[in-house]
Amino acid sequence: MNSAKGIIYALISSGTFGLIPLFSLPLMNEDGVGLPTILFYRFLISTVMMGAVCLVKKENLKVSVKDIITLTWLGTLYAGTALCLIYSYKYIPSGVATTIHFIYPISVSLIMVFFFKERRSVILLLTAILSLLGVALLCWTNNGVINPAGIGIAAITIFSYACYIVGVNKSSVSSMNAEVLTFYILLAGALIFMTFALTTTGIDPVSGVQPWTRLVLLAFLPTVLSDLTLILAIKYAGSTITSILGSMEPLVAVCIGVFYFHEAFGMSSFFGLVLILLSVILVILFGKKPKEI
Repeated sequence: MNSAKGIIYALISSGTFGLIPLFSLPLMNEDGVGLPTILFYRFLISTVMMGAVCLVKKENLKVSVKDIITLTWLGTLYAGTALCLIYSYKYIPSGVATTIHFIYPISVSLIMVFFFKERRSVILLLTAILSLLGVALLCWTNNGVINPAGIGIAAITIFSYACYIVGVNKSSVSSMNAEVLTFYILLAGALIFMTFALTTTGIDPVSGVQPWTRLVLLAFLPTVLSDLTLILAIKYAGSTITSILGSMEPLVAVCIGVFYFHEAFGMSSFFGLVLILLSVILVILFGKKPKEI
């Protein structure tokens, strides 16, 4: 039952995380809001939202000094992933950035196998390969020269997000209440991006209903909801299965590109979609029955 709940949480988390381009790209391109400002407001608003949830549920927000250090480290990893992923959009297509980012399940698996002695599984190995092939077919474009700076920035998220997922599972705060853990991770990110904005471009003024609506939705769906369900998924299903089910992220991102930004959808995209859905189905059916290799 716990594993099934974890799978559902993982699908919700990766699906909502894939909505980032839907809100961030219009904010940058149409509304003219700077990247540091977008990230600051995204994490500030999400922190307020999560704090309100904790207050309503009367959660105890008291943490030890040791936990504060761990939470700051986890918040830095999560914030670093958010920064590098969105920043890479400036240099390379979002589909390419998503493809590079999604290599992180391999990093998660390697960390869990070599540092935490997790058993390897035929099914999990197969689903990882299928989902990676699916993402490559679904998102990869080869039109023109790919900017190496963009590739390098996006590649950082492979390690930062993998370390974040494993850290939530294996650090001293792994048993912390999910809402409280999410609140402090988002708070750390808000403080980091406030400093980042003030030391770079400053915090841009944001006016108009549309930009603020996009910021609120960016804070809620791919931040609060995504991170909270990610933490719950890790608690119930573990790091490896959660990372593999992250394949829903590029799937959602591509669907947004097709139906909202009117991007092309060819046969390679169709086969990529099929492979991703197949990998998700295999995890759901066999994820609880690992066979050692």
